[in-house]
Amino acid sequence: MNRQQPLVLGIESSCDETGVGIVRGTALLTNTVSSSMDEHVRFGGVIPEIASRAHLDAFVPTLRQALDDAGVELADVDAIAVTSGPGLAGALMVGVCAAKALAVATGKPLYAINHLVAHVGVGLLDGRSPAGASGGVGSGVAPRLPDNLGALLVSGGHTEILKINSITDDVQLLGSTIDDAAGEAYDKVARILGLGYPGGPAIDRLAKTGNPKAIRFPRGLTQPKYMGSAEEPGPHRYDWSFSGLKTAVARCVEQFEARGEDVPVADVAAAFQEAVVDVITSKAVLACREHGIKDVLLGGGVAANSRLRELTGQRCASAGIRLHVPPLDLCTDNGAMVAALGAQLVMAGVAPSGIRFAPDSSMPVTAVSLPT
Repeated sequence: MNRQQPLVLGIESSCDETGVGIVRGTALLTNTVSSSMDEHVRFGGVIPEIASRAHLDAFVPTLRQALDDAGVELADVDAIAVTSGPGLAGALMVGVCAAKALAVATGKPLYAINHLVAHVGVGLLDGRSPAGASGGVGSGVAPRLPDNLGALLVSGGHTEILKINSITDDVQLLGSTIDDAAGEAYDKVARILGLGYPGGPAIDRLAKTGNPKAIRFPRGLTQPKYMGSAEEPGPHRYDWSFSGLKTAVARCVEQFEARGEDVPVADVAAAFQEAVVDVITSKAVLACREHGIKDVLLGGGVAANSRLRELTGQRCASAGIRLHVPPLDLCTDNGAMVAALGAQLVMAGVAPSGIRFAPDSSMPVTAVSLPT
């Protein structure tokens, strides 16, 4: 095996994207994704059984396309990496079983990867390294993540702030949502407003025509009893909650309807979005300041939200924190991020996971990969 520039195949199937990515060391060769989102639209959200079946149908064609695009053969691959959690149990099972079958058939080492940490791994790909990191295209030096790095992951299933002490073996969870993730809240509010699924893009577009100050929606877990102080942190100082916000939007819409008034949908969308991004960015920046984090990587599907990107950038700049946002195709779930993290594990000499592991739908972010 080439441990200096390993050729790694990454497989992602945690939700509704079937992703296969291939990297050589820190160079991205291909990022091939097949999404089943259109099959979930009429249900207003991801249906696990449909997602699992879609992965079964899409995996082999996606794998073949990725190998063709990268110009490599399966026999050329040095290692295989697969998302083993967290995610939908059935969807994870499809990707893990496929990866195990490939590993057995080819004799290649297999790494069981944490989906959330993989979102950070894309920052190590050539040409996509955070500003200030060493290395990059043409430098002849492998990129590395900056010291004192944080990661703000915002997606349909996760809203978390992490401290990355070591991408291969030391990731600390600083805060997370205690109920709905931000993306889930967007989808549920979009349903209330009759905007369809997926809710994130629809609300983002409509919010640009509304007044975010027209309605004041709650910011969850911001009361003193939850926040505490820097000296005596409260129980949810860096955590989020969006279920109360979702309920507040529903009650607001009901009140307009009860009075026989037209619902100001654009204003409600704008005020809801402002509540979400306000509390996400304020708590994330607070966590970074109090943990000495000077660089933050923003990832996850909701990283495509224009207001989140804007306000995160403004607040990070004011706090002296550098913000890094990967290209949008690498913010959402994909196989390239899994391959990128797998390559880091290979280069660090971490032992492969073997084939006896089971997917873990609630895999903690502190477990970067599963041991042998």
